[in-house]
Amino acid sequence: MHNDETLWHCLNHDYCSFKVKIKTPKQNFCRNQYNVTGLCNKVSCPLANSQYATILEEEGVSFLYMKTVERAHTPKYMWERVKLSRNFLQALEQISKHMEYWPDHMINRCKQRLTKIRQMLIRMRKLSMKEGPRLVPIKKKTERREQTRELKAEAAAKVDLAIEKELLERLKQGTYGDIYNFPQKQFDNILNREGEAQEESEEEDEDETEFIEDMGDSDDFSEEEDEAEVEKLGEMEELDEAVRDMEDIGSGRPGALRPPSKKRRASSSRPSGPRVELEYEEEMEGGR
Repeated sequence: MHNDETLWHCLNHDYCSFKVKIKTPKQNFCRNQYNVTGLCNKVSCPLANSQYATILEEEGVSFLYMKTVERAHTPKYMWERVKLSRNFLQALEQISKHMEYWPDHMINRCKQRLTKIRQMLIRMRKLSMKEGPRLVPIKKKTERREQTRELKAEAAAKVDLAIEKELLERLKQGTYGDIYNFPQKQFDNILNREGEAQEESEEEDEDETEFIEDMGDSDDFSEEEDEAEVEKLGEMEELDEAVRDMEDIGSGRPGALRPPSKKRRASSSRPSGPRVELEYEEEMEGGR
């Protein structure tokens, strides 16, 4: 037999899983979803009342839930659910029609709860239309895990780049010879980068280069004049050496018959100019 007084006595004085006690101010609240007021007392308790009604909201739609003692033997079908209209006045009429013979305090509490739910939905729509910062929950554990993965991926990328650079250097130097297995795409990319760097350096060198006037064929003339001067100097040296030989022979020095010097050999190899014939007489000391 379903006795409301016995149930309330057990729930109030003994343990109830839905009861929440607050010390300051001293007040008890109820966390049961079917509680119409949220307070823990005999009139508002959905467990200690065989005849009970409340209003619940599901995805913007309000429903009227009613419980009667005739369905107490079937807990699966204990609550009767009635969908209420979106029009506020029509929803109030539906509550009055379905709860025609119920106590007035229950009818008034259901209408008050319907009013609060309607106001809450209106505020939700207004807030959703406003543009502003939205509060998003941050999961510290997930954020920490993602940060650790990012650091590991960055470190692995640096290692890969270092290995790639080292392999390319070895490939250029021919360390592995002709037999190797290396990605051609990456090698081409590195060559393109180096080509761009060389072009930039060449452009900088061009900027530093100074331009002078073109002297035409003056270089050719200067070379011819230098050759002529060299020939003249060679001829003068030959004349000087011939005169010295004559003087040595006339004086009878033992060094008169010395082999030709290297300068004469070097000069003889050069193309000689006009030849000069010298005539000289030898004087014998014995004849005198």
